[in-house]
Amino acid sequence: MAKQDKKSYDLSEAEQRDLVTLIQQGKALPEKYRFILFEDKREIELVWNGKTRDVCTTVLPFQTLEHIDEPRAETKTQEDLFDSRGRQQRGWTNKLIWGDNKLILSSLKAGALREQIEDAGGLKLIYIDPPFDVGADFSMDIEIGDETFHKEANLLEQIAYRDTWGRGADSFVAMLYERLILMRDLLADDGTIYVHMGWGVSHYVRGILDEVFGKDRAVNQIIWKRQTAHSDSGQGSQHLGRLHDVVLLYTKSDRYTWNVQYTPYDQEYLRTHYKNVEEGTNRRFELADLNAPGGASKGNPRYEFLGITRFWRFKRERMQNLYEQGRIVQPSEGAVPRYKRYLDEMLGVPIQDMWLDLNPINSQAKESAGYATQKPESLLERVIKASSNEGDLVADFFCGSGTTAAVAEKLGRKWITTDLGKFGIHTTRKRLIGVQREKKAAEKDFRAFEVLNLGRYERQAYLNVGGRLTGSQKAQALAQKEAEFRELILRAYKATGFGGGQSGQAQDGFFHGARNGRLVVIGPINLPVGRLFVEEVITECRKRGASRVDILAFEFEMGLFPAVLEEARGKGIDLTPKYIPAEVFDKRAVDRGQVVFHDISFVEATPRYDKKAKLAVRIELTDFSVYYTQGAAEAAIAAMKEGKSEVMCEQGQLYKVSKSKDGIVKKERLTKHWTDWVDYWAVDFDYLQRKEIIKVPVGTGLGGVATLPGFEGPQGELSMQFEERWTGGYIFENEWQSFRTRQSRELDLTTALHTYDRPGRYTVAVKVIDIFGNDTMTLVPVNVG
Repeated sequence: MAKQDKKSYDLSEAEQRDLVTLIQQGKALPEKYRFILFEDKREIELVWNGKTRDVCTTVLPFQTLEHIDEPRAETKTQEDLFDSRGRQQRGWTNKLIWGDNKLILSSLKAGALREQIEDAGGLKLIYIDPPFDVGADFSMDIEIGDETFHKEANLLEQIAYRDTWGRGADSFVAMLYERLILMRDLLADDGTIYVHMGWGVSHYVRGILDEVFGKDRAVNQIIWKRQTAHSDSGQGSQHLGRLHDVVLLYTKSDRYTWNVQYTPYDQEYLRTHYKNVEEGTNRRFELADLNAPGGASKGNPRYEFLGITRFWRFKRERMQNLYEQGRIVQPSEGAVPRYKRYLDEMLGVPIQDMWLDLNPINSQAKESAGYATQKPESLLERVIKASSNEGDLVADFFCGSGTTAAVAEKLGRKWITTDLGKFGIHTTRKRLIGVQREKKAAEKDFRAFEVLNLGRYERQAYLNVGGRLTGSQKAQALAQKEAEFRELILRAYKATGFGGGQSGQAQDGFFHGARNGRLVVIGPINLPVGRLFVEEVITECRKRGASRVDILAFEFEMGLFPAVLEEARGKGIDLTPKYIPAEVFDKRAVDRGQVVFHDISFVEATPRYDKKAKLAVRIELTDFSVYYTQGAAEAAIAAMKEGKSEVMCEQGQLYKVSKSKDGIVKKERLTKHWTDWVDYWAVDFDYLQRKEIIKVPVGTGLGGVATLPGFEGPQGELSMQFEERWTGGYIFENEWQSFRTRQSRELDLTTALHTYDRPGRYTVAVKVIDIFGNDTMTLVPVNVG
């Protein structure tokens, strides 16, 4: 066996042979050699399987999906865009970002938005509440009339959860470690981070934070009592009631914002301390001690006052002034003077690290968004007030229902918030519009916000060809990647590819495969499928005598359907467009056959002109069609217990399925009208007025994908030059919206009257978001004047 001294290690010949053999075979070394071959580290380190200090360095441009710059107005003209009831603040626009926060963080850290962040004063505060071993993080209940439908996590969210907890604590720690490094690099030097955890994983997270931020940057471990006592033991559990979460507070440096927060005095304290009431003013007060603790050792003054010699809290001059103001009283002759402290001048009790006074969300609370893991606004208010000032930028990279952003907006902070869940982004959008409306009505200023994602650029990153390749080599490598990508899509769609097996090679340069007697063609990865592409599909079908075809695409041009389907049908072609879900990028989901391709939704809207006002128009939402299915209905019914009921989604309809005690199944349709599917709709009355301009690294073109080399440094920053490019698209300016809330299920189907500046032809964009959070847009031409 190896013998160790302070300077060297002696390995036996057998151990040396074993080591050489293992290295030659590329196998992992046994754990014992870690301590034999390497110097001891003089610090404690958390180690897990697959630990690496490499972090994501991909930089992608952000795609702007929507810009919301003012609450809905009942009437709207250019003259009253910003009325006296509260004005939009200029400068920074808040960010609501949908997508993988790892890619978002790396793109914020070294991308074009970093300059905006620094111009806004830097990121001062981060609060995160990551999914700590809770299986229902991405599911929630959706209200349909008087019934509730339980929305399961979509596959992308399930994959994220599997990546987070698939290998237990190892995968959770690895996920969080990489993201915390990126957050540290994005955080301002005087910034603060709060990490909210359950009791079962907080010890792991503290070790990570010690390593990423440094042990000397740990400020507090806060205990939040999240629920009242419950009888776990009464239900057979052999442990104490688990009532608290842990919030870990760390800073980037020793310079950070700290505003002391206070809680009110309890009634018993008030009764015993502030029992005196001043005549004439009715002000409650206590008589406080004037003796100085520490005496001479603390440098306190000693002198005679009102016949009493002591070490006093105040200097003689200050003492005399207070006496003349009536703030110092002598209860009786010869008694030690006391200081009159008024209750209305006291701030309360400074908060400690035990937060027992903040109640959790209940299902009936006005702020409840239906999320099981939603945190109360009072908790975030305390965090934000303590560690930021008005106008500071705060962020939450696991936003859920948007509590951090909502509280930040109410408190006058700038914000960035992100989430992987599409429904979470939609819930947050509605919540923030509600906050805008409240602030405007209260005559308070508010900020615009925009909804962003990495969209097509994230897909392009999948096909990015790295390395130093020549032009022809790069083209060849890219063609190979595209073929592999099409093959992956065909496998996910369970189609047979032309060219052998499930190959992505197109037949005759066009169709890529077939399934169930239908041809299959895959649209471009970085562009929406438009009319020209569909017309080409129809032409190619007619050449081959084919009558049925599926078009798979990530995006379809707005306003394309249903008109083009009718045209295809008129030419004898049964054409079915389907969305390629983001889950195709996960080979595990493809291999398991879990990927679902959804049919597109249709939106129909009609302009309603005003007979008197020639420049005015209203838009009426007239139809919306969806074709969703969640789960296998037959299997769910078979597993259902007698006397129970469940709401199910099948072929674009929601049903309440009940099973009687006799086993008789009853199926009742809940979605009786197309409006039941609409949760939110919004209108941009002049869609083509604002082009979508992105900033991309110089030399990358519209692709906009760049990968930074690995580097070391406290900020992890590299100097990168950016240039502006038009994407060919436009930004949806949310000028009017109507949506359902948990308090009000009503939905307006006609907009307020909109008046244009001048006569002409305009393109109106209508966006509908369904009850699952999926959005569909259509374009409506209008002529005024």
